[in-house]
Amino acid sequence: MSGIASITSAFADDTSPKGALKIGVIGAGWLGGTVAKLWVKAGHHVMFSTRHLDELRRKIAPLGPNATVGTPAETAKFADIVLFAVPYDALPQLGAALASDLKGKIVLDACNPSATQVNALTQEARQNDVAETSRRLLAGTRYVRAFSAVDATAIESSASRQTQKLGVPIASDDQAALNVVARLVIDVGSVPVITGNLASAKVFQRGGPGFRANTDAEALRNLLKLPANT
Repeated sequence: MSGIASITSAFADDTSPKGALKIGVIGAGWLGGTVAKLWVKAGHHVMFSTRHLDELRRKIAPLGPNATVGTPAETAKFADIVLFAVPYDALPQLGAALASDLKGKIVLDACNPSATQVNALTQEARQNDVAETSRRLLAGTRYVRAFSAVDATAIESSASRQTQKLGVPIASDDQAALNVVARLVIDVGSVPVITGNLASAKVFQRGGPGFRANTDAEALRNLLKLPANT
């Protein structure tokens, strides 16, 4: 057993996997970089990708050998799980260019359309919901909406404390992928709050009650009117 099958199996009983996971982060800026660093500290092998690779190499050098740098194409090939944290307008090109390497892999989407920019893509996202639009752009993947509604500072703060952990809303139509992502949320020192299927992600997209709530898991569940321990 290898790749996604072994990862899914490892999380099936809600326990941590025996070995480190290979994770790619495309868009290693404020949010992506914060999450990626915490995954490295949790013991995972993480490849960071951004437009300024030389600068990024210098920044992640203190993280040790589990942190590497690559182009988006190299990152998609390397990883079994990929987080996208890029400007929303970059998703169509990246989704098309990386389609063959992303096929069948768990993909976390933390990208949000601009609040002010108006173009065909943002109009589609507003009409059809962001998650559904992103899933179309990342077709063929095991798509999970995650880390899109929280700030990097809130994630860092949660990782440094023992109580009142940050609630991170996540949603997907792929239950096994959702279970994996839930464990990865725990690995950055936060608490996964599963809202339900992908359609439920609307409650934490921009304009929804869960967007940038940046509160603890219990408060977030109450805000979203979810049962306890989701």
